[in-house]
Amino acid sequence: MNKEIFSTIAIIITFYAFIPYIRSILTNQTRPHVFSWIIWGITTLIVFFAQLADNAGIGAYPIGISGTITIAVAILAYLKKADDSIKKIDWLFFISALAAIPIWYLTANPLWAVVILTNVDLIGFAPTLRKAYQYPDQEHPLFYALFFIRNILVIMALEHYSLTTILFPAVISTACIVLIITIYVRRRLIYKQ
Repeated sequence: MNKEIFSTIAIIITFYAFIPYIRSILTNQTRPHVFSWIIWGITTLIVFFAQLADNAGIGAYPIGISGTITIAVAILAYLKKADDSIKKIDWLFFISALAAIPIWYLTANPLWAVVILTNVDLIGFAPTLRKAYQYPDQEHPLFYALFFIRNILVIMALEHYSLTTILFPAVISTACIVLIITIYVRRRLIYKQ
């Protein structure tokens, strides 16, 4: 398969994953953590631009589309008054995400931005992981499974392989698997009681 096909499939999966997730937010079945989604939106968009700067080509497009939709989910979560329990640590993650922009500008090296943002994005999973642990029925594991697959396809669609282009989708794929396992283990433990 060529890279355009991998990228196209990754984009289709992105929309396929987000449409029911957004619908579940609108029907109050899913209550996403607002700050996680703000952090993920900002970091994903910046990583998209860093990947483009490192010649990721068409493989970066699903990341850019995902970042844009993620910002929309954050706005929707805020408007729907979803899980907006914002802790001091959440502010630290948010400021860290914003701090990556001047670091990238000052170093003129997209790798540093991607390393920082990947870590911030990974830490941004913490509020959602905490919520999924407490309320495993408020998250949909299929959503994260689709993003695991999407990120694997993103890696396959990259036109240039480097730490700058691969790090983010590889780490986020792993985080999605951890979140899925947490949801299923917690559901099993809760329903056994």
